[in-house]
Amino acid sequence: MKRVIKKPLITEKLTRLQETLNQYAFEVDKKATKTEIKAELEALYPEVTVTSVRTMINPGKPKGRYTKSGYLAGRTPATKKAIVSVKEGQEIDFFSEI
Repeated sequence: MKRVIKKPLITEKLTRLQETLNQYAFEVDKKATKTEIKAELEALYPEVTVTSVRTMINPGKPKGRYTKSGYLAGRTPATKKAIVSVKEGQEIDFFSEI
């Protein structure tokens, strides 16, 4: 089985989502479907029931730098995020395994 979820995303804005709306964000594989994301989350966290999954693909940003030989152009890789809603009263604790 391929690994669908890469890592949880923890920012100030996403922490506010966790506290108010009971939603969590994860960086996922670009080819992952919503049903695969839901199945893997419920397998990783058996005490959690996923109610909805929303996904978005963020395009890579252009990055460049100047060197002795001139300008080197490149891009950061595109990523896919999943915003997951869990059942009321349940929560995912990212820091319990540390």
